[in-house]
Amino acid sequence: MVKLGSIGAASSALSSGDASAAAATALEVEELGYDTLWLPGGQGNNLAQVVNVVRATSRITVATGILPVDQVPAAEVAEVYAALAESHPGRFVPGLGGAHGAKPLATLNAYLDELDPVVPASARVLSALGPKMLELARDRAAGAYPFLVTPEYVASARALVGPHTRLAVLLTVVAEADSTRAREIVRGGSLQFLSGVPGYAANFRRMGFTESDVANLSDRLVDGVTVWGDLDTVIRRLSEYRAAGADQVVVGLDGLPREWWAVLAKELR
Repeated sequence: MVKLGSIGAASSALSSGDASAAAATALEVEELGYDTLWLPGGQGNNLAQVVNVVRATSRITVATGILPVDQVPAAEVAEVYAALAESHPGRFVPGLGGAHGAKPLATLNAYLDELDPVVPASARVLSALGPKMLELARDRAAGAYPFLVTPEYVASARALVGPHTRLAVLLTVVAEADSTRAREIVRGGSLQFLSGVPGYAANFRRMGFTESDVANLSDRLVDGVTVWGDLDTVIRRLSEYRAAGADQVVVGLDGLPREWWAVLAKELR
């Protein structure tokens, strides 16, 4: 079973083309006590950065969040995983997702079939939102990695996947106590784009948000799926996700004061 720990970190600095800068950020996060470092995936192949970051650090688990299976061949994932499993065992966790087209589940299953001989289910996680994807994560991976979800969603996901599937929940965190300004920051970020992606929009509706909430990025939606406020408020809000059933909360570090990084790592362990 993968070792994710209770607190993870994600940072766009890790997708930098500057390998030394990415390595320095990874080392800083490791030294602060984070358990897992999630390298942004999206539409790119960041396997070279995975190797760079694993070699630059000594303890922290390095996961991809996520490698798009329609962009990155399974053979490449298997090759990198096998090499790192030999040189740095247990340090690399492939996070997979991004299957598009008419039959995403069939696409993912075929991809996982190809990985099985080298990357076992117990060593990988899947990006998952809807019930079918959560079931796939339960049945063919060690964990699920949802984003833009509420604590209530986490509780329902936990009930669906059972006690043994890891739930690592990625959260957008904004260090802003003024509600108007905080919501403006959130609306100017990834939520605006992702609300137009069918899978995310469908999941918002499953969580009880209306078409108007989604179309207008309502205060209710923003407040429900992101975390903002002063430091104490942010810690309390992140703790709600843990209490709802998340094994790990993954803090988006972008834009947060550097002094928050250490406090969050300490308080959420």
